[in-house]
Amino acid sequence: MPTRRQFLKMGLLGGTVLAAAGGGLWLAGRDVKPYGPEGRAVIRAIAPAVLAGAIPAGGASREAAIASVVEGVGIAIAGLSPPQQKELADLFGLLDLAPARRWLAGVAAPWSECTAEDAAAFLQRWRHSSVGLLAGAYAGLHDLVLGAWYSGEAAWDTIAYPGPPRLP
Repeated sequence: MPTRRQFLKMGLLGGTVLAAAGGGLWLAGRDVKPYGPEGRAVIRAIAPAVLAGAIPAGGASREAAIASVVEGVGIAIAGLSPPQQKELADLFGLLDLAPARRWLAGVAAPWSECTAEDAAAFLQRWRHSSVGLLAGAYAGLHDLVLGAWYSGEAAWDTIAYPGPPRLP
């Protein structure tokens, strides 16, 4: 006859297995887009933290810069291989789930309500994580945002880049 402690352990283990299986079925059954609304919300939330000091401080020009980065990330993702696109879609889908967002990212609010401080703290946790997968995900998100910003003409003046050579 099982003890109370064994019964509780088995109940906890069973609940964890059911939750993981349900999450896996949900991820497998959804229509996966490489860069859907989930990804756009994450990028919109983290772009100001990644680009702190590089984008305008406020107003319409700041919003235009963030929108430009969100679109630029979409263009960059479209150029990735299908397996890489799926990995990013899975990452964005995971970060869209409230329990995963809270547990993995430490962000309680939805990404659309995330403050710049929360986004910066999330990025720093992942940047310095001892879990290689989280540190790698940070590096990928960081590079996507930086690449999207600095590939646009709006950033070229700030880095004294004259632009690509003009052909006669």
